[in-house]
Amino acid sequence: MGSVDGSERTATGWAARDADGHLSPYTYTLRKTGPEDVLVKVKYCGICHTDIHQAKNHFGFSKYPMVPGHEVVGVVEEVGPEVSKYTVGDLVGVGGIVGCCRSCRPCIANDEQYCTKKIWTYNDVYTDGMPTQGGFSSAMVVDQKFVVKIPAGLAPEQAAPLLCAGVTAYSPLKHFGLMAPGLRGGILDLGGIGHLGVKLAKAMGHHVTVISSSDKKRGEAVDELGADAYIVSSDGDQMAAAMDSLDYIIDTVPVDHPLEPYLALLQLSGKLVLMGVTPAPLSFQSHLVMMGRKTITGSFIGSMQEMEEVLAFFAGKGLTSQIEVVKMDYVNQALKRLERNDVRYRFVVDVAGSNIKDAA
Repeated sequence: MGSVDGSERTATGWAARDADGHLSPYTYTLRKTGPEDVLVKVKYCGICHTDIHQAKNHFGFSKYPMVPGHEVVGVVEEVGPEVSKYTVGDLVGVGGIVGCCRSCRPCIANDEQYCTKKIWTYNDVYTDGMPTQGGFSSAMVVDQKFVVKIPAGLAPEQAAPLLCAGVTAYSPLKHFGLMAPGLRGGILDLGGIGHLGVKLAKAMGHHVTVISSSDKKRGEAVDELGADAYIVSSDGDQMAAAMDSLDYIIDTVPVDHPLEPYLALLQLSGKLVLMGVTPAPLSFQSHLVMMGRKTITGSFIGSMQEMEEVLAFFAGKGLTSQIEVVKMDYVNQALKRLERNDVRYRFVVDVAGSNIKDAA
């Protein structure tokens, strides 16, 4: 596990070897710990739908062996001599990126997630030429800029989903001025991001409508998560009754889907915010946007500052993620279940509590 004295250390993670996406134990050399680096012993790591896309090469640029995982919570075990933000023993988190150019317009604006030279937490190459590997692993070495402290009051397994799913839901609400109480918001698809979107919007004082393709999740949405309304998107009467009723819709669907039915639900100047990463292009009829001065926009994870903010928001409001904690030897089954949408609502791998050197 990284070393400030220049000696090599190894970590063991669970890696995909090819586009089949099956993960198994893989031991590799960590990059050397630089002056501003932090060595993190991983405790928990959330499972995101993007992990499936990457492991199975859905985007066509996967490199193997690949250790997924970008909702990482762990304990600082070592710091470089120029690290000022963290000390050994701190509970910290790492999200979707671990590097950026620091000089472009997004970086200067603290929107480093939009840097065109950003370095992904895994399936990328670091500045020293070594491949980046993710949090389904015993340890990581990360620049202090891309590490956040986990606030007191947040359990580490609860914090993990906030490092991607949570900040992904939070960032557009903040950026587009959608945090004021009294707004009417829609959450499309009640999954890992969607359930956190409901919790965030409700805590901000919004009237929240969950939109889903079937009635199966109505009880969960209304009774467990506190949604104010629930619409089945395949029910024409329900959709017609909700036309022109929402200020915004957070669209978290990670597969191909039509946009027109949801544009019709927006009020004048309403916003449809795309967040699900879809392998194929989406389409819409332009007049549905023009006639209501509506906006189709997107938002991608969140900045390091926003990550700190969403962690503080959840801790301050006493909010929790709804998770299913699994051991590493269950990760392949968890990925299959996630593909079937069979999880309420986020898998979190107990990395530290697993014997990660044993194959499933």
